[in-house]
Amino acid sequence: MTDLKLFRVDGDGRDVEVRGSAAVLERNLQRRIEASMEQMLGIRFLASEYPTGPWHRGRIDSLGLDENGTPALIEYKKGSDSGVLSQAVSYLSWLDSAHHEFEALVRKVLGAEVAESIDWRRPRVVCIAAGFSHHDRVAVQRLPERIDLVRYRVFEGGLLSLLLVGTSPGSPAASASRRNRERDVAVGSAPTALVTPPSAGAGLVPACLRDLYAELDDALTAWGEVEVATLRHYIAYRRLMNVASVIFRPKHGAILVYLRLAPDTVALEEGFTRDMRGIGHLGTGDLEVRIASAADLEKAVPLIRWAFEAA
Repeated sequence: MTDLKLFRVDGDGRDVEVRGSAAVLERNLQRRIEASMEQMLGIRFLASEYPTGPWHRGRIDSLGLDENGTPALIEYKKGSDSGVLSQAVSYLSWLDSAHHEFEALVRKVLGAEVAESIDWRRPRVVCIAAGFSHHDRVAVQRLPERIDLVRYRVFEGGLLSLLLVGTSPGSPAASASRRNRERDVAVGSAPTALVTPPSAGAGLVPACLRDLYAELDDALTAWGEVEVATLRHYIAYRRLMNVASVIFRPKHGAILVYLRLAPDTVALEEGFTRDMRGIGHLGTGDLEVRIASAADLEKAVPLIRWAFEAA
């Protein structure tokens, strides 16, 4: 991924690059991200400096639960990576043996309903550092765990940038490439079901929606690096956070797409787009887009592009 650059206009009207730097203290970076973790990473904060007990002998910098109900472990380094990746991955062994402890923490902080819906299939590791080596980025692609490498920069005026520079979707299979992934997702109201890519033709995507879904999938994966995560009740298209969630409604011959866009920035159209703020629904995103035809998809493409450009 390319390096992030910020510019400001000087007194002569010229663009001048704003130079970023590392945090003065690692703890300052951690506190800032923990205070706005859901907005920055799509993760609900649970605990800071969480002890892993006498056997694992460590402290997890931050514990959280992401927007898809997946446990998340976050580790920070104020400089370039110096063991943050291996340290974070090692804590997954604690998580494997601490399901009940983690569930109790979620129940205490977020409530019993959330605790009962934790998705244990692909725990998420987020490593945040000023930089990562080429070897770190290659290693992430070889590891079976779900890992995000996030590079940060601090700029003048209190600006903080977070850039996803490497990611591994982990197991079960999910990939940024549509050609080599397999998905499972609930169809309609069923609790779980398998969905293979539309090109395979053997999955449980409703026949009436299969071709339309293939075109929608192309539109959702056309904007650079996009991870497609198969979840219990929807398919999430994500970068650092979910950008779009896809749900099938075969009885109505439609696919619902929930986009991470502010509905009040969009001219809503009855029967096509809907403001979902304050309305419970599967998936994440405040703007619902109903796609039942190729014409609907054509109208949806600018909204999809807008959502990914803003992500």
